[in-house]
Amino acid sequence: MGKQARAIVDLNLKELVKDLNKAYCDEWLAFYLYWYMAQTVSGRAYEDMQEMLNKIAKDELEHAGELADLITKLGDVPVANLTELEKNANAPYMMPPKNSADINRIIRIVTEAEAQAIDVYNKIAKKTQGKDHNTYQLITHILSEEISHEEMFENLQER
Repeated sequence: MGKQARAIVDLNLKELVKDLNKAYCDEWLAFYLYWYMAQTVSGRAYEDMQEMLNKIAKDELEHAGELADLITKLGDVPVANLTELEKNANAPYMMPPKNSADINRIIRIVTEAEAQAIDVYNKIAKKTQGKDHNTYQLITHILSEEISHEEMFENLQER
């Protein structure tokens, strides 16, 4: 981020980077959770669930990359130590179900994870709206994808 761009940012960049790093850690944990469940899912319609989980895992990894790029542009670096990911995340790692054929449990886990992500990105969007246009645009982009993920899995829930 250039000098003029930094000059027009109307918030504490250290606090913002801390928030972005926490979201970055969340994305890595989400990526691994979805990727792991995609590799182990079994039971009814497991191929469809595997495809959805792999697609969302790729989205979460993309979000981590976008956040890493932004953190770097803001003059800092993203969390580098893998053992620090959960400690620095907004929420602890959600364990996949022991029964890999429990599709309903997988759907509940993913829906809860997406709801947490929506809350995190909504808070960052509110913090940056009108104060850091570049960050706001990226965060609302990621937020819209997280909203789509949540809806996709909510539509699969047995009522």
